[in-house]
Amino acid sequence: MTVTAVSDPGQPTPSSVAESWLTDLEAALTAGRVNDVLSLFTEDCFWRDLVAFTWNITTLEGKAAIGDMLHATVERVRPRRWTMSGPARQAGNVTEASITFETAALRGEGILRLRDGLAWVLLTTAVELKGFEEATGPRRVAGTDHGARRGRVSWQERRRREAQSLGYDLQPFCLIVGGGQAGLALGATLRRLGVPALIVDRHERPGDAWRLRYESLCLHDGVWYNAMPYLPYPDDWPVFCPKDKMGDFLEAYASLMELNFWGGTECVAAEFDNAAQEWTVDLVRDGVATTLRPKHLILAVGNHGAPHTPDVPGAQSFTGDLMHSSQYSSGAAYTGLKCVVIGASNSGHDICQDLWEHGAQVTMVQRSSTHIVRSGVLLNDLLGALYSEEAIAGGLTTDQADLIRASYPLRILTEMHKELWAGIRQREAGYYERLAAVGFKLDFAEDGAGIAIKALRRGAGWYVDEGATELITSGEVGLRHGSIAELRPHSVILDDGTEIEADLVVLATGYKPLSSVIERLTSAEIAARIGRCNGIGSGLDRDPGPWLGEHRNRWTPTPQPNFWLTGGGLADIRYYSRFLGLQLKARWEKVDTTCYRPISSEDVGR
Repeated sequence: MTVTAVSDPGQPTPSSVAESWLTDLEAALTAGRVNDVLSLFTEDCFWRDLVAFTWNITTLEGKAAIGDMLHATVERVRPRRWTMSGPARQAGNVTEASITFETAALRGEGILRLRDGLAWVLLTTAVELKGFEEATGPRRVAGTDHGARRGRVSWQERRRREAQSLGYDLQPFCLIVGGGQAGLALGATLRRLGVPALIVDRHERPGDAWRLRYESLCLHDGVWYNAMPYLPYPDDWPVFCPKDKMGDFLEAYASLMELNFWGGTECVAAEFDNAAQEWTVDLVRDGVATTLRPKHLILAVGNHGAPHTPDVPGAQSFTGDLMHSSQYSSGAAYTGLKCVVIGASNSGHDICQDLWEHGAQVTMVQRSSTHIVRSGVLLNDLLGALYSEEAIAGGLTTDQADLIRASYPLRILTEMHKELWAGIRQREAGYYERLAAVGFKLDFAEDGAGIAIKALRRGAGWYVDEGATELITSGEVGLRHGSIAELRPHSVILDDGTEIEADLVVLATGYKPLSSVIERLTSAEIAARIGRCNGIGSGLDRDPGPWLGEHRNRWTPTPQPNFWLTGGGLADIRYYSRFLGLQLKARWEKVDTTCYRPISSEDVGR
């Protein structure tokens, strides 16, 4: 006889618990009873808000911070219609539910995590502005006007007229400096929102920033994690996309999303007019000087500035080739030659492997410790639950995965990754012991939190293993430690006096901070006002405090009025471009965007 377990009808279900909590939240918010709202939260609670309540990207930690935010915003925001968008889920004593809500200005979605009936984590995110929704689904444009019409203007002609007008007869509301993935993603968001925007880039074509990298480069993250917004890859797209294929996709993306793109355009200088609340931006396009006057200036040139090329004594006497890793293309010309790569992060490892595969004799010089992770570990352990074939088969969309990923405040995420990496290091002990045995200096972030957290803090100092570590542990690629002290006609001298013969020296020595680009483009005063442009204020891994719990100056108002930053990996710009786009759209439509707790110069450090 088979016995079927029947749930106790008297016991609350995860969904009923979440629904009850949302009902209590709405009642307390509607009545303006902030203390009653706080009684619904645990003592160690978090509320992460992406534009919906605060017109900012911020994480409130603890009841006092949440209370301060609500006292400042709830009367203006007028939140309501809190509902679940699907059945709640239970994991141990944590109930998790996907939610939707509205405010006076927008519709939103989020994630609620209850612990023993009280809110431990609440994520609220803006989805669309009321009255200014994107023309998608049933709101999409017809594309033509059926019937006989004299003087009909074709789609192609409309695009031609727009291209001839924007930047000449019509000033863009937003000028995006940088036409890589970040600039294109934001441009696509603004296009869909109807905000006049122009993208300028020093390269000739969209995607050139990828095409001009070294030939062997492929994306290190999997295809499931690296989609652009609005336009998914075909389902036969390679797991690790080659860089030229990525460049071609971005060029097609710019065309299909109807983006206004000026290639071959150098942004020379930008000055802000406080009275007019607009920028005067001097550019040179195809050798011709021109001036634009956008209201908002968005820098989308990546996470860093120009290549950092150390001034090496004796460089003029060196008879071989000396270049920064950004100038390296291929090892084809170095077969049988002696090559030295200074640096041991992603580019340094990739270039060592490429040189070895072309038959060169290669030595890596490691300057400081590096976080190494196997490619399979990155895909399976760190990303697989949300971004994988298995996740898709389980019904998880990229949009849902992005929402879940955003719902973990960085303090919680850090502790989760410490535990995760403790297990990975134990399981991968043999792999790391082989690296240590040949003298490779390893780290796993200062507190053991691993690659994802180190990336948030520092933005450098790791390698996703695609084969180079096998060459190092086998001795096929030599390993030395230290910094380059001197170049002689045929060799490199390290700071410990070691001499290495060399026909080629590649300086995989990283890049200058992004603030250097801001200073060159605007002024030292504005760059100082904006401050650091990376890190989260952790006080670890070269990431000075104070603690912010969010990306410094990214996708939110900076201390400089009408100046914005976007950048990061494909997953980041896919998700966060929406929130930057909505902030700019609201300003275009003159919606009240009073920002709660805007970042200040004191917050960002130097």
